[in-house]
Amino acid sequence: MPSFDIVSKIDAQTLDNAINNAKKEILNRYDFNTSKSSIELDKKTNIITIITEDDMRLKAIVDSIISRMMKQHLDPNSLDFGKETIASGNMIRKEVTVKEGIDRETAKKIVAKIKDSKLKLQPSMMEDQVRVQSKNIDDLQKVIQLCRGEDFGQPLQFINMRN
Repeated sequence: MPSFDIVSKIDAQTLDNAINNAKKEILNRYDFNTSKSSIELDKKTNIITIITEDDMRLKAIVDSIISRMMKQHLDPNSLDFGKETIASGNMIRKEVTVKEGIDRETAKKIVAKIKDSKLKLQPSMMEDQVRVQSKNIDDLQKVIQLCRGEDFGQPLQFINMRN
C-alpha cells in the first residue's frame, strides 16, 4: 500500500554553517566592535545561546541568525525563541530552541486536517512523525499539497514515499 511520512527535521551541518556565518557577521559589524556578544550552538541539545549587552544588539543578532538561515535554505519557523533572562552583570541571555520532530499537538492538527479532506487515507501518528497510507498515490500527492498550503507552526518535510 503506498505511503509516506510527514516529518520536521533540520540539517545539523547546514544549521551549524548558518550560525557560524552569523557569528562572523556580528564580529565584523561596527556597532558590535566593543561588544562582548556571543552566539553558541549546542549540537547535542539543539539550543542556540545568545549573550549580549542590550535589546538592540539582541535583536540584531536574532535578525542575523534568521537571515543566515534563510540564505542556507533553512526555515526560521523551526526556531522557538524563549524569553530573555538576565545573565551576570548587565548581560542578556536568550536561549533559542531548534524544533526537531513533530510534537503531539501538531501531529493531531495534521491528522485532523487530513481526515477533514474526505480523501480515502489512513493517517497515523508514530513517535515524532505522521505516516499517511492510501490505495491511491494521487490521494497522497493531494495530501502533500494540502499540508504545504497549511501553516502548522513548523516546517514539514515529506519523506519515504513508497509504492
